[in-house]
Formats: sequence, C-alpha cells, structure tokens
Amino acid sequence: MNLRQQREIARDILSREVGYVLKPHGSRLRVALAFPNTYFVGMSNLGFQTVYRLFNDQPDIVCERVFLPPKQELQSLLHSGARIVTLESQTPVSDFDVLAFSVSFEWDYTNVLTLLRLSGLPLRAADRDERHPLVVVGGAVTFVNPEPLAPFADVIAAGEGEVLVPALAQAVSQSSNRVEVLRALVQHRGWYVPSFYEVEYRDDSTIARYVPRASTGAPATVRKAALRTTDACDPPATRIFTPDTEFGSRLLIEVVRGCANLCRFCWAGYNYLPVRPFPTERILALARDARQYSSRVGLVSIALCDHPEIERLLVELSGMGYSISPASLRLDDLTPAIVSLLRASGERTLTIAPETGSDRLRRVINKTITNDEILDRAELIFSSGIENLKLYFMIGLPTEEDDDLVAIRDLTLQLRAIMLKHARARGRIGRIVGSVNPLVPKPGTAYQRLSMERSDVIDRRMKRLRTLVAGIDNVYFNIKSERHSFYQALLSLGDRRVAPVIEAAERNGGQWRQALAESGVDGDFYIYRDRAADAVLPWDIIDGGMKDGFFRSEMEKSLRAEWTLPAKRARENAGLLPVLS
Repeated sequence: MNLRQQREIARDILSREVGYVLKPHGSRLRVALAFPNTYFVGMSNLGFQTVYRLFNDQPDIVCERVFLPPKQELQSLLHSGARIVTLESQTPVSDFDVLAFSVSFEWDYTNVLTLLRLSGLPLRAADRDERHPLVVVGGAVTFVNPEPLAPFADVIAAGEGEVLVPALAQAVSQSSNRVEVLRALVQHRGWYVPSFYEVEYRDDSTIARYVPRASTGAPATVRKAALRTTDACDPPATRIFTPDTEFGSRLLIEVVRGCANLCRFCWAGYNYLPVRPFPTERILALARDARQYSSRVGLVSIALCDHPEIERLLVELSGMGYSISPASLRLDDLTPAIVSLLRASGERTLTIAPETGSDRLRRVINKTITNDEILDRAELIFSSGIENLKLYFMIGLPTEEDDDLVAIRDLTLQLRAIMLKHARARGRIGRIVGSVNPLVPKPGTAYQRLSMERSDVIDRRMKRLRTLVAGIDNVYFNIKSERHSFYQALLSLGDRRVAPVIEAAERNGGQWRQALAESGVDGDFYIYRDRAADAVLPWDIIDGGMKDGFFRSEMEKSLRAEWTLPAKRARENAGLLPVLS
C-alpha cells in the first residue's frame, strides 16, 4: 500500500465523520494520537476521544489520529515498507513531535509495537534519539502497571488525561530537547520516565528497589495524576460521530467517575477514587448539542447510580428523545424509578454483575449484595418490561469450591424463572446471557499479591460449569479460555523483563506460547507465585494513593469472608436507611 492509497482511505473515513479537528501545523506542537487497535474499536473508546479533545483544546497543539490498519491493509503496509500516516492531514507519523498511545487493553501491547514499526521508529526507547517523536504511553492499563511496556516508552502517563495533557504541553513548550522535556515532566504528578530508574533485583529474582538515576530529578515513586474535583470539567463524551464504530453513532458520556464499593478484584474501583460525579448541567448541555447526530446515548461509569441526580438525568435525556443504554448496573442502587425510565427510553436489555452464585463467595470478594437482593431486583427488572439480562460471573476466586459453581447454575435458574413468569404475560420470551471469566489478580487491588489459580484447575472448573448450565432453554453462557487468561495475567502482573515476550508475540502474529518459549521468560514466576513476601511489586513505582497495609488487611478479610461495607451500605445494615424491597 502506497501513500496515495492511504490518503484515499483516510479521506473516505473523514467523509463519514462529524466533529474531527483539522488545524494547520505551522509552529504548533504536533501530536499523533495512536489507538493500538482498529478504527472500528478505537473510535468507540471514550478515553481516546477525550484525550483527542484535550490536546486540540490547546491552541498551540495540533493533534491527529492514527489507528492499527485492518488486517489486509496492515499486511500490505508491512510488505511494502510504506510509513503509516495520520487520519486528518495524512502526514507520516514520524514527522510529528509526539507519538502518544492511548492503551486500554493488555492484548493491544503487541499492536503498540506494530504501530511503532509502521511509523519507522525503533521499538525500544533506548534506540531512539532527537530525530524521533517523543513516544508517550498512557491509558487505563498502563497507569495501573506500566512496567511491561516500559522499555518501549520514552515516558509513561500515569493517571487522568485532564491533568496530564496540560503538563505535557507546558514541559514541551519550555524545553529545547528530549532530555530537558523528560526532566521537566517528572516534576509533575503522573509522569514516569522508565530510563530514569535502575531496577535492582534480589537473588530470588524479585524486585529489591527502584533507584532514580542521579541528576534526572526523578522522584522515588510517581504519584498518580487525578482531578481533585469534576465541578468545573466537561465530562468525557463522544465528540466525533461516525457510523463506522463498534457502537455506531452513539453518544457516549461519562456521568460519574469512581466507585465506593471497593470490590476486592476491581482495579478500576480502587484507582479512580474518590467518587466524582460530573456536573448535571454540563452532561445535559453536551447531550443537547449531540442530539442532531445521535438518537442513542450510552452512560459510562463504574457505578451509574452514584450520580446524585441520576433520575433527573434519565428523565431529561429521555425527554430529548434519546434511547438510553447504561453500563453494567450496580444492583444495590437500582430503584423502580430508574428501571422504569430506562425501559421507557427503549432499553430492552440490562447488564448486572453478580460475579458468583453464592452469598459466601460474594463476601470473599466484597461484592456487597445477596442472592435475595439479586432476585428482588430481577423481579423489578423483568416486571418493568425489560426482556433480556446479561450477567457477569468469575471463577477461580479465593476459597472457591464446587458448591459455588453449582450456585451459579442455581441462581441463573431462579433468574430464568422470574424472566419466564413475566414473559408469558407478554407472549415473548427474552434470554439470559452469562459471561464467565477466570479471576486475573490485578495490580492495585486487594488481590495484587495473590497467585492466579492454575490453568488445569481453571480448565476443570470451566468444564464443570459448562456441564451444569448446558441445555437450559433461553440461557446462554460464554465461558472464556483459561489459556487466554494465562497470558493476560502475564501482561497484567509482569515487570519490564516480560518485554521480550511482547516483542516475540508481535513478530510471530500473537502466538503467545511460542513467544514465551522463545524469550525464555518464566511465565509461572509472574502468574502462579504468591507475592505475599515480596518487598516491592513491579507497579509500586506508581503511587496510586492506596496503602499496602490496606490491601493486605482486605486480603485477610477476604479469606475470612468478611465484607468491608461502603458508607451507604453500612448505614442500611445499621437500620438507618431502608433497604429496597
């Protein structure tokens, strides 16, 4: 594929977009913003769209997008040796001052390397110099554990874009060369320069410490960058509308950031604290402006109902003519009014996350709901006219037993009975879809020191669960592969020594078993080893605000099957607030 063909494809894509920004380059700082997956996936990513807006809101910055080409175009580019270009002006990425990656999924790590290769840039930061764009890597997964991608990044952005983008603009504008830019960045919260640190290892291969190099000015740990308050902020929202995305021309808008429940497995719950709702008036204003481009709105949050004015938002969005789709709903916050408003807007399917079928195991993971409450909310959901229910479950949880797998089947059957009771009156039966994933212990959670359950055990439990739920009419279970989770865990829990695995997998087309063998990395060391005695974890270089003592305490309570109740739930249990029935 040559430059002319790339330009034709880019112009065709732009012809179907509304809202993209095209600025003259001139003397502006030029940022190529890369999403390491296809346009179809990337343009449905709210974080990516938000960073694009934040950069282009700066008058002295021009930001243009680049994506991983679809498979056929990708092979053509790799075969021809042509350099990839940006979407807006079809300029080679290598001509930009900054190449910034927005990374949301571990599986896209190999795609980061592919885009570097397509840009004509050395893959490793140590091999780049002043001739090359500054390579910045950020996104949801990298600020939780930046180390697997550390050798490939000049600098890693750890935290929230609203704080990080202005700091980058300031550092680049006030510095004359790459080293000065990096030294300026580490004076701000959220900027981690891997080359500024020496990593020392113990005889058992665990990390002894991170040592900042002399004269770099790098701090001992990098404090995550986070907004103190969202009161004066526009909420992240779709700004570029196109039909060529995973969600079509749907308006996505973040209504509240953070979650107070602190489920012990959930990295997002811990890392996006405190809970911060976005201003109601700004949400509604953005929705009004976008109505001419979209008739559907997706409300993005970890805990939708933590917004203090969620009912008003739903009423007014419905009044604008939007069909409303929420993210996964937290059952303990569902009310008749909210379910009724969602149904009235045209919603036919709701998604909830029981995580397991037993109350005991929910206490282990600090999921502060019970089966009785789940069934009570299911009655509310199906009686309101909602037809379908999506369920998220996990297996491989601490202290899990066979009875817990049976409990998943039993809870699903009870939910199905409620669905059928209300479906018969309508003469139309919906369906229940369960998605089951093995637990991958995540950095920055109560389970960060926990070893993952071994693959053979997970495989047996998956087979057992498949047998339990087979043949249930109107119920469908999607149970993920245990090998898939093994390599995801490697990328989640690894340090910078797993970088050769990523390089090998990028070269061989994603053959992870082969890549692990070729690199000589011991995957079991990262995945199946109990990290309870480790003095330093790979991700400790980032200070996310939560103390290790708290995580250890939560792990001990997990093994005792004890809840740590959020304030609202604690008041309910004390009888100070009524529980919905």
